[in-house]
Amino acid sequence: MRLPVLAVVSCIVISCRPQDSSEQAAAPAAAPKDPPPAAEAAVTDLKASVVRINSTQQNWNPWQPWEKNPPRKRRALAAIVAPQRVLTTAELAADATFLEFESVDATRFTRARVIAVDYEANLVLLGPADEKEGEAFFKGTQPLAIATPPRIGGPLEILQVEENGVALRTAGALQSVDLASGFLPGQNFLTYMVKASMQSAASSYSLPVLSGGRLAGVLISYNSKDQICDVAATELVSRFLNEAADGDYRGFPSLGVSIARTEDGSFRQWLKLADDQGGIYIQNVRKGGAAEAAGVKKGDVLLAVDGQAIDRRGYYQHPDYGSLSWGHLIRGMRATGDSITLSLQRDGAPLELKATLTREDEAKRLVPSHLFDQAPNYLVKGGLVFQELSRPLLESFGEDWQSRAPLELLDAYENPELYEDKVDRILFLSGVIPTPATVGYERLRNLVVKNINGRPVKNMKDLIDAFDKSSEPLHSIEFASENLTVHLDEAAATEVDSQLMQRGIHKLSRHDSKP
Repeated sequence: MRLPVLAVVSCIVISCRPQDSSEQAAAPAAAPKDPPPAAEAAVTDLKASVVRINSTQQNWNPWQPWEKNPPRKRRALAAIVAPQRVLTTAELAADATFLEFESVDATRFTRARVIAVDYEANLVLLGPADEKEGEAFFKGTQPLAIATPPRIGGPLEILQVEENGVALRTAGALQSVDLASGFLPGQNFLTYMVKASMQSAASSYSLPVLSGGRLAGVLISYNSKDQICDVAATELVSRFLNEAADGDYRGFPSLGVSIARTEDGSFRQWLKLADDQGGIYIQNVRKGGAAEAAGVKKGDVLLAVDGQAIDRRGYYQHPDYGSLSWGHLIRGMRATGDSITLSLQRDGAPLELKATLTREDEAKRLVPSHLFDQAPNYLVKGGLVFQELSRPLLESFGEDWQSRAPLELLDAYENPELYEDKVDRILFLSGVIPTPATVGYERLRNLVVKNINGRPVKNMKDLIDAFDKSSEPLHSIEFASENLTVHLDEAAATEVDSQLMQRGIHKLSRHDSKP
């Protein structure tokens, strides 16, 4: 069987700043106003306020979902932000099979666990797996206070600790403030761009960034060529920690739309927008999102959020940071459950709608954007391999996956409205293992499933049940493209399944009944 193989992504940290996003786009920011004085004293012995984190990560092979890829190890230096609580990047905890705290002098160790994680914001709060062991491990440590937001051009320090215990404090300057993606593409949050010449040192994967001895952010990535560090902003860190404090982390909200700019004159004329109006075009309204619940429709033009005017490029004027992407009005300024006012134009007429912001549930996405910390659903039947479409699967086609991935799968990913009312997940035939039951079908792959034995299937559980509950000796599988139907002999498939299990596929199916 020749199936695509997922390339292992290098652990080298690089700058990651997309030019545009469906809800947010990066824009340089002006200097904020003078911050108020901090109420808490700064830590003098910084080594008493940091720990190392050792992580072992192992994800699932996207094209052979019954097995895992080889494990890999990562190491970070992270800030203690509360008694027995440590903050670092969520990327370090993704698919982690082992998490461990290590003292900076390498004399104490204890297992760690996830308290709250947000892969979109790329932040995770960790605590000890055992509270009693945690008390001993964190004895004598001192949590870092959160800094007030720094000014543009103001000094910052990036903290590293060598293996011999020597602390390295790299001086840097806050060059600009953008909305940028720290981990997951398209998930843009307030990010500091810090000019600094980083040194090679231990635990440099993720690092605390300080202002006056207080925690100003978390280093997300470093571009050694330009000497620019992307740092999760103070405001983002504060909001994450506040949300996680009560143990009921709900995460950052989403409006649930994709947008387009309205800079083109002909497009603006068609939308009936006046020259003195800004506004962004609503390209798509996601099913089940806050915008849909509020009554927003595809084709509307969003002019303002809570009275904050949005220009034709999608920017608004933040009172402290100047020009920022409109998405910060949703994800950076509001919390899940908050109510906002949307000023729209529909068919040339003004319209105001109230929307209650929600957190988009990854488990309910038609095509999941990530599959961290969970095994993928699949079925192997007689050598036919069925899977659920996800963005990681598409990304496994390489850096230019948006042009290399199969057109039918890309179409399903880019046009979810064609499937949302019919299925919970996009099911497709990902490959064929040559067996006596699949003779003639060996070249079939990447075909979206429509029906199994005449029965529509909405998710992997439905697909498995459609095979298991059929009493017919011959299964029929209908695909969405070209009205293609293939047949599978049940007796031959059962015999093949037994042989496949003996030859290394220890489990022929997996499903989560949610979605």
